[in-house]
Amino acid sequence: MIPKLVRLSRSAPKDRHKAWDQYWARITATGPGGEVLWDSGTDHEFLGYKNNLLRYLDPALPVVDTGCGHGSFTWALAGVFPRVVGVDVSPHAVEMARRQSAGGANPAFEARDMTAPGAGAALAESIHAGVEGANVFIRGVLHVLDPAHQKALVENLRTLAGNRGTVFMAETNFHGNPVEYVSHLGASTHGIPAPLELAIRGLPMPGHFGPAERERAFPTSQWELLEDGHVAIETNPVTGVPGQDRVPGYYAVVRPRR
Repeated sequence: MIPKLVRLSRSAPKDRHKAWDQYWARITATGPGGEVLWDSGTDHEFLGYKNNLLRYLDPALPVVDTGCGHGSFTWALAGVFPRVVGVDVSPHAVEMARRQSAGGANPAFEARDMTAPGAGAALAESIHAGVEGANVFIRGVLHVLDPAHQKALVENLRTLAGNRGTVFMAETNFHGNPVEYVSHLGASTHGIPAPLELAIRGLPMPGHFGPAERERAFPTSQWELLEDGHVAIETNPVTGVPGQDRVPGYYAVVRPRR
């Protein structure tokens, strides 16, 4: 299996922006049975976050879904908070997110690289967040960024959060080598599930993000930790094997020190 994984991963574009936009350009179906690896097609995972979101995020402020992809969590957030904005580095992802149909309030979407210098201030201006700032929701973004881009993203989030905003993050925290990781997701010597193969072919190899990574990216000198713990990140149930659609994860709620 290792030689095949190496061959597949070599085809992924080295440029992060190109990789993500090409990936989303290929997607034709989402939800259960679709092509997006990390889309379980249910609201089960989101409902597990809902109480913490309501406890810590000020509903008077906008909520920014950072790295929104095709917008499944953005739409879920829009059913809870009055103003939600989804942001993704891929224009194709944003275009797909805008096409999703859902009841209730409609979120807005923007294509924007939140690791770019000044992106936090520019987005705050675009959504009229003002000095009070915005809340931030991140699911499955930090673990695919290298430390330099994590730092750049966090700097922008600190600006975006302003005086009253809070950041909620939920990230994959699988401890194991790449072969163990893809095996957990259903890869075997007999084959690789199509959504997993599509991700391996087109995207950078992910890492993991847990308490140690959070302490480095969100230093206690600048950020207050309000709560953290373990969580299960739910993925596309492509194999039908119990447990392979749930990846060990980590969540945290942080707020800039004023």
